[in-house]
Amino acid sequence: MDQAFLPYVLPLVLLPLSIYLFLLINKKGSEKSKNLPPGSRGWPMLGENMEFALLGPQKFVKDRMEKYSPDVFKTSLLGEKMAIFCGAQGNKFLFMNENKLLTSWWPQSMKKALLFPEFVESNLKEVSALKRSFHHDILKPEALKQYIPVMDALAREHLDNDWTPNSVVKVFPLSKKYTFELACRLFLSVVDPEDIKRLSDPFTLVTNGMFSVPIDFPGTAYNRAIKGGKMVREELMRIITERRKELMQKKETEGRDLLSKMLLVTDEDGQFLSEMEISNNIIGLLVASFETTSSAVTAVMNYLAELPHIYKQVLEEQMEIAKSKGPDELLTWEDIEKMKYSWNVARESLRLTPPAQGAFRETTTEFTYAGFTIPKGWKTFWTVHSSHKNPKYFPEPEKFDPSRFEGSGPAPYTFVPFGGGPRMCPGKEYARLEVLVFMHNVVRRFKLEKAIPNEKIVFHASPTPAYGLPVHLHPHEK
Repeated sequence: MDQAFLPYVLPLVLLPLSIYLFLLINKKGSEKSKNLPPGSRGWPMLGENMEFALLGPQKFVKDRMEKYSPDVFKTSLLGEKMAIFCGAQGNKFLFMNENKLLTSWWPQSMKKALLFPEFVESNLKEVSALKRSFHHDILKPEALKQYIPVMDALAREHLDNDWTPNSVVKVFPLSKKYTFELACRLFLSVVDPEDIKRLSDPFTLVTNGMFSVPIDFPGTAYNRAIKGGKMVREELMRIITERRKELMQKKETEGRDLLSKMLLVTDEDGQFLSEMEISNNIIGLLVASFETTSSAVTAVMNYLAELPHIYKQVLEEQMEIAKSKGPDELLTWEDIEKMKYSWNVARESLRLTPPAQGAFRETTTEFTYAGFTIPKGWKTFWTVHSSHKNPKYFPEPEKFDPSRFEGSGPAPYTFVPFGGGPRMCPGKEYARLEVLVFMHNVVRRFKLEKAIPNEKIVFHASPTPAYGLPVHLHPHEK
């Protein structure tokens, strides 16, 4: 550049930089004057993401509760200033102040990979409100009853094809295959293996990068998640567009599956949802039914393989139900209601190995909690393990004990695998049915034995067995 222009250009560069630095220093000064929660922000730019990844959510939170505060501490994760709320009181505070002091918030990695980026900022809250009201209708017990025979039939088919021919199977990848196939069948009526694969392969890229640091360079998990999300959205838009044409031609009025129901629903002004809105809603359901439910199924199978005395009692309960039915008769809602001990086993599995580690929120106003100031605009995170593994709420917290859930069960806000408050997971009942139907079919056929007794659990989007939980299958004598 000609040096004669430097006196004119340099101020244009330095002035914005000076203003930015002034605001940054001033903001830091204003924060220092407040009684913020104790904690560390970690390294510049990186925050404490590395520590979180290396330690895992449980140890990361436990160490900082001991070092800083058992109630709330500050950190920096995913490029955000964050307050981590701990224990039942932390859960209660955040759940009860939803839409008062806090609002929903998704990490950038989730928004960009999963949803239509151009749609996110202006419409995300409206979509969330629609999702909650709509999902309440489609996921309530009356609607879910019709899913049980489909779940049972697919579980039998899945075990016939992927379990019975083998002496050893890897539970985690197979449970992901089953839960995703089931979601495609129930939500979209997609049953062709090639059609399912066109959704499941890129979806795996998305879930692996959902909570990654948002650095968009080739080879990063975030970059792969964005590419996978684009492929998922394109395939869903193709399916949705074709279905809308079918509905217009056949004039379907009730809807044969979730997609048809979404295409037929209207808002307060009588307007149908757009393909983009429907796609974003279905993606949300697929995430919940794919990653977290398959993680829950895997955790249950892990404990059934590890604890023979627990397996024995589950088998006895499930065989009593099986004896009351014909050989080809599918499970019903009444059968599910008899699986009380099995559900206590599943809940204890969810306590010890919860699929979700908590959830994010954003503060809409400054407030005080446990004597500390949480500024407006900070992100918050409530934690599962800080209550699930707390001996104050669960004596001998590492012991597997389904009797904890007998009678009135755990105290409020201590057992939170599905969250709580207005944003409690709407798919809670769906997950319960899916886990119990799968348990019923597996224990009726096989006794399980872990191939790697002390297999480690690593954390991606959900807790994952390091080698996929290989188990030896010992078929029952007929």
